[in-house]
Amino acid sequence: MSETPRSSDKTAALEADLRKALGGEVWFDRGSRVMYATDASQYRQVPIGVVVPRTSEEVEAAVACCRAHDAPVLMRGAATSLAGQGCNVAVIVDTSRHLNRIIEIDPTARLARVQPGVICDDLRNAAERHGLTFGPDPSTHASCTLGGMIGNNACGVHSLMAGKTVDNVEALDILTYDGTRLRVGPTEADALDRIIAEGGRRGDIYTGLRDLRDACADEVRRRFPDIPRRVSGYNLDQLLPENHFNVARALVGSEGTCAVVLEATVRLVPSAKASDVVLLGYPDVAAAGDHVPEVLAFGPSRLEGTADSLIENLTAKGLHPAGLKHWHEGRGWMMAEFGGDTRDDAREQAERLIAALAGRPSPPTMRLLDDPAQAAEVWAARESAVGASARLADGRDTWPGWEDAAVPPDRLGDYLRDFQRLLDTHGYRATLYGHFGQGCLHARIDFDMASAQGLRRYRHFVQAAADLVVSYGGSLTGEHGDGQARGELLERMFGPSLMKAFGRFKAVWDPDGRMNPGKLIDPLPLDTHLRQGADYRLPQWRTHFQFPQDQGSMARATARCVGVGKCRREQGGTMCPSYKVTCEERHTTRGRARLLAEMLDGQLPDGWRDESVKQALDLCLACKGCKRDCPAGVDIATYKAEFLSHYYEKRRRPRHAYAFGLIHRWARLGWRAAPA
Repeated sequence: MSETPRSSDKTAALEADLRKALGGEVWFDRGSRVMYATDASQYRQVPIGVVVPRTSEEVEAAVACCRAHDAPVLMRGAATSLAGQGCNVAVIVDTSRHLNRIIEIDPTARLARVQPGVICDDLRNAAERHGLTFGPDPSTHASCTLGGMIGNNACGVHSLMAGKTVDNVEALDILTYDGTRLRVGPTEADALDRIIAEGGRRGDIYTGLRDLRDACADEVRRRFPDIPRRVSGYNLDQLLPENHFNVARALVGSEGTCAVVLEATVRLVPSAKASDVVLLGYPDVAAAGDHVPEVLAFGPSRLEGTADSLIENLTAKGLHPAGLKHWHEGRGWMMAEFGGDTRDDAREQAERLIAALAGRPSPPTMRLLDDPAQAAEVWAARESAVGASARLADGRDTWPGWEDAAVPPDRLGDYLRDFQRLLDTHGYRATLYGHFGQGCLHARIDFDMASAQGLRRYRHFVQAAADLVVSYGGSLTGEHGDGQARGELLERMFGPSLMKAFGRFKAVWDPDGRMNPGKLIDPLPLDTHLRQGADYRLPQWRTHFQFPQDQGSMARATARCVGVGKCRREQGGTMCPSYKVTCEERHTTRGRARLLAEMLDGQLPDGWRDESVKQALDLCLACKGCKRDCPAGVDIATYKAEFLSHYYEKRRRPRHAYAFGLIHRWARLGWRAAPA
């Protein structure tokens, strides 16, 4: 693990100016910084500081302070990114706590205006009152923010119906690092000429984008793969005349490397009133992939697939038993959902598929789930895949280093076979699942991220995997972005000419390179700034609890948290009551686990006496909600008991500890005094 610190004098001056400009929520203490040092990827970079602005004007003020001190900026939502774009040695601007307002919903125009910190499900629930929904819905839909979805060009299970985030953004209000504020969207030729003629910084930006479009249009048309899930690279195709020079959509998926999103206008689509699910079982996951075109012909609203490796791991961990009981014969499955205005409409579509497949040679096993509760159980099992497969039942850790490549859907079966051969050649095992209807395959792989030899194997594998995807006309990422994990591999997909064009695109917006540097463009090497790294050694601490499922190590127990952010949801479940009140990262299960992990790794020098850890744990109710709800099995109640036993060693505890801890004595005294 590594970081690149700024000089203490420069950092202190920056902090002072930010406090003057923003007020209270400016955090430069060590505890807050290490808590924000990772996202849901394998990377770790300790930020310079963290600010939590309350208004768009405070965002502008924060960026102005950073510009005055030449400090890089990273905009951050729920930080569930899997490619490292959510961590950096920068000033992190966290929009999730305050900038989370749905400004307007126009049901007639089917549009919504939102701030970047709005949670996906909050928008979907508000739109549902009008019979509408926001189409993209990744598995983190209960916690991810619209700003993060725009940054990563997020997709989700319903993108088969509604497209990626880029297809659902109509306009953006943005701020550049140099302080220019713009509203961008589609720009017809006469409007483009007028903007350029007006001059100024806005005119310069549009001139640069027009010149870039004219220079690379033919190469974009030739090299960009024509598939549903091309998420890699910048969206230069959105600048083409046939796409109406759509500057807003060109910025979608830029991962915070170009501009700050202050507000977004997004498209809403009609929501299905009812849905049925058909669960299809095949001999293996590649056979399931072979039949994707056949099932797509019946028009499902989502078509997901999974291999037996995920089901076996969920079963071994005892997760979602109600959902898993519906899985039947097979070693590979697809889940096809059909939506309609009525229950009969949905069932008719589902039964049409079942009847057609039943008449084919060697049909799959089929099960109709027309009970909404049953279908919800199945989808809950699928949505827990990232957290549940981060550590397998046999104790192996898996990582997202090659997480979500996408190929043409009609070639998915062959790609799955070739990908499995590549895994076998390199000696890796993987948990496979994904959005089969759009050819996107998720893979959690047991990479060795803690030795020099393991990192060499990892590098060789991802290079070979990138070449394999390109040979299929695919995209290195089909959902979660390039970040640091795939940034240096992009030339294999796009070639040197388009990589220069990508560099020019970033330079138009961010000529000084201060927006989320080292991600996507001029990326840091994919095997650096890791959570573990070649010199990593598992910390050994004396503890009271034995942690038998974590090799006897509390450090390994806290490392169960991989950052999927289910604990950041504000509705549903138990986890975590205190976060639902404060909405502060330090009170999430994730924030507490990370602080403890950093402490155990020696990053907080006060160890068991660290006050930032103590403060984060103070509001933990020890309700065990996290142990039940967290797909990775994080158990903050146990970790808190361990920490406090050391924190108060040879110290007097607070009065309430004696009041509750000695309740058996007070109860006995109360019983004796009862007659009085």
